[in-house]
Amino acid sequence: MPNPHSSGTGYLSVASILQRLGEAEGWKYLDALHKNMAEYTKSGSKPCKDAAAGERAIGVSFEYVALEMKKKGSPIEMVLPKEGSGYDIEANALTKKGKNNPAAKAFLDWAISNEAMALYAKYFAAVGVQGFPVPEGLPKDISKVVYPNDFEWSAKNRDRILAEWQKRYSK
Repeated sequence: MPNPHSSGTGYLSVASILQRLGEAEGWKYLDALHKNMAEYTKSGSKPCKDAAAGERAIGVSFEYVALEMKKKGSPIEMVLPKEGSGYDIEANALTKKGKNNPAAKAFLDWAISNEAMALYAKYFAAVGVQGFPVPEGLPKDISKVVYPNDFEWSAKNRDRILAEWQKRYSK
């Protein structure tokens, strides 16, 4: 599993568990998981790559890496939690007072175009815009396998969650 201090995927995993189960039960779950944890990696993709290489039996990672490893012939199966999975969003923003605003605006206009969405759909797991293919290996209706993430809660509680994680699991 990725370390939530060094990996956004790791933090997403921890925050998602705490949101789904509630903090008391979530920390109990993470305590039990910790007893079976061989390593907390610095990278979000490394656990899956290690499993794909046969170095670990299981890797907690994100689906895109698993799909890519399987597509390349790695002997792995991607398993999504039946209770639902956390997810992240990719975002772009434009600063108010940036001196490159015209170029930045042109990039952002492209970034939300159908051309860009087609590229995102090709190189990432799923896009939020209707009409683009869902990668093979994922359910056609992604909404059936995710549960609502409270991104504001995750951001507001990040320092506290990381401090608690460090206290419990740092070696």
